[in-house]
Amino acid sequence: MRLTKFTDLALRSVMRLAVLKDGDDPLATREVAEAVGVPYTHAAKAITRLQHLGVVEARRGRGGGLTLTELGRHASVGWLVRELEGDGEVVACEGETPCPLRGACRLRGALRAAQEAFYSALDPLTVADLVASPTGPVLVGLTVRPSG
Repeated sequence: MRLTKFTDLALRSVMRLAVLKDGDDPLATREVAEAVGVPYTHAAKAITRLQHLGVVEARRGRGGGLTLTELGRHASVGWLVRELEGDGEVVACEGETPCPLRGACRLRGALRAAQEAFYSALDPLTVADLVASPTGPVLVGLTVRPSG
């Protein structure tokens, strides 16, 4: 199974926010985008989706920025990937030219079971697990703010 670029970006953004310590300044969307190596507009769309899921909190103005919520910190990676990917099928059996096998196909069900097994393998992992060492220290170093 292959994740969409959007899901990959959202997961990397969550991971970057997860390594902020108490007392650290919240990150701006632009800083997250730079840290994970994507255009600002792409990061902004992912952050907006993460806000809607209750995983990220965004505050505007001075002292504002992005922080991970408690839900975000302890969220199951399986749950988060399901929410970001949606519940679409692995294969497109319907559409403009529906597959002629759709009424008697065993592949569709097998692929759906494989997709669920993929998500289930991610269920025990939390965002906090993803940023445990050695990943966390690398993530912290991705955004270096100028001093002064």
